[in-house]
Amino acid sequence: MAEETDILVAAEHDHSDHNASWEGGDAKPFEASYGKLMMWYFLLSDAFTFAGFLIAYGTLRFSSPSWPVPDSVFNTAPFGIHGMPLIFVTFMSFLLIISSGTMVRAVQEGARENKRGVVFWMLLTVIGGAGFLGCQAWEWNNLINVEHMTVTTNPFGTYTENGFYLDPETGEPTSEEVVAGETYLLHLAGASHGEGHEGEEESFDYGATPGNYAGYEINEENMFIRRKFVVSGGDRDGEIMTQQLGPTAFGALFFGITGFHGFHVLTGVVFLLIILINAGSGVYAARQNGYEMVEKIGLYWHFVDLVWVFVFLVFYLL
Repeated sequence: MAEETDILVAAEHDHSDHNASWEGGDAKPFEASYGKLMMWYFLLSDAFTFAGFLIAYGTLRFSSPSWPVPDSVFNTAPFGIHGMPLIFVTFMSFLLIISSGTMVRAVQEGARENKRGVVFWMLLTVIGGAGFLGCQAWEWNNLINVEHMTVTTNPFGTYTENGFYLDPETGEPTSEEVVAGETYLLHLAGASHGEGHEGEEESFDYGATPGNYAGYEINEENMFIRRKFVVSGGDRDGEIMTQQLGPTAFGALFFGITGFHGFHVLTGVVFLLIILINAGSGVYAARQNGYEMVEKIGLYWHFVDLVWVFVFLVFYLL
């Protein structure tokens, strides 16, 4: 009986000590510091934000009768490369993924209290992130200034009917086939159009005068050149149709979501630089906590890389 009483007293004492440790703030949930726990909370809330954007993209895409095909939208790269879909964005993704690997090495070196190792691997991470941002800037510039895509204007359209193009001069059907689901790219009147886009290899003179011509039309409002085609088969057999601008939501969603992710990458690069400088100056070595700040920014950087996997999937692959 005395032994049982001693056990109960000991258990009660342990319980009170446990409560005291929580009241004092000494206990660490999941063995994580307050800073790392708050970083996880932030990343979780940010994940919900990105999930909402991507779900909205999927909803609008599958509710639209036409949607640009990624192979046609993203088939250019620097140095005049055309007709090679996803080559450039694959390189972009490679830079970001490699930077995630260098971030892992920086965290490992921090756990070993190796200042030089932390600085070296974080510097490589910064270079990878900056390279990704540079590639994204080139892609945006190409889409805006060369393809003339904006938040409110999407020149990439998709055919909903099969048929044949009309000859630009005579207006008669040609052997150039139109396939439902195929993407086309509208061009500005008077501007040179790039080759490599289906249905846009012709060299006839577009001119710059709004009007309705034999095989194409120039809209007075936005001056985009639109090819004409005759529908073959179905309920609209023989009907003459004109290319239209693609769904406005595509440009808005692309620039909005990739821009939001790019902002995260830019923010990450800035904080990486700050922490890199602090690590090099010995601020974290003096704390003797395994360079916890490097680990926290590492969590953020891995999150940014993971989100890009989903952005890459929905915009460039599906």
